[in-house]
Amino acid sequence: MTKEKTGGARAKLRAHFLKNIGRVMDSHELRDISGGISEWARRVRELRTEEGYLILTHNDRSDLKPGEYLLENPKPQPAFERAISKETRAFVLDRNGFTCQMCGAVAGEPHPYDPSRKTRLHIGHIIDKSMGGTDDATNLRAICSVCNEGASNSTLTRPDLLKLITQVRRSTSIDQVEILKWLIKKYPTQARNEVNNKNNG
Repeated sequence: MTKEKTGGARAKLRAHFLKNIGRVMDSHELRDISGGISEWARRVRELRTEEGYLILTHNDRSDLKPGEYLLENPKPQPAFERAISKETRAFVLDRNGFTCQMCGAVAGEPHPYDPSRKTRLHIGHIIDKSMGGTDDATNLRAICSVCNEGASNSTLTRPDLLKLITQVRRSTSIDQVEILKWLIKKYPTQARNEVNNKNNG
C-alpha cells in the first residue's frame, strides 16, 4: 500500500468524523469511508495518537458497543509524534524474529486468525506512550495488523478484580480521584444508581 493511499484514507476518515461530531458510527461505515482498506482501524488510531482527536470507543464509554466510534469534540488534543527510526524498526523486527509477539504469526504467512490475509508486521509499544512509554527499542515489539487492530485482544490475560483493586489502592489519592472521574464518565447511569441506593439505604 502506498503512502498516498494511506494518507488519503486517514484524510477521508478525519473529514467524516468532523462532519459527524456527536454521532455514533460503526466499523462498517468507517471501513467504507476509508475506501475499504484493511487497515482502516489503524488509521482511526493514528487520528487519536498522532493527531490528538478524542475518538471514543467502548473502552471509554459504556453506552458504546465494540466496533462503535464517536468523536465528541472537533478540537484535537496534544498528540504524540511518531519518532521511531527505520534502524530501530529493523532492529526490533529482527530481534523478534519477524514474528508477532502477541499471537505468534510470522510475516508473510497466512494469518492464523484470518487466513484470507497475509501477516503484516508493525512496531508497537509495550507500555503505551500515553502512559509514559518511550520509543526506545526495549519498549517496542513486533505486532501484526490483526493484533494491532484489536482482533485478538481476547487472547491476552486480563487482570482480575483483586489485582485491579490492589493497583488502585497503591496509587496516589489524586490518581484514585481521576480513576473515579473516569469510571463515572464511562458508567454515568450505574454511578447515579449506586449513589441513590446508598442514600435510600
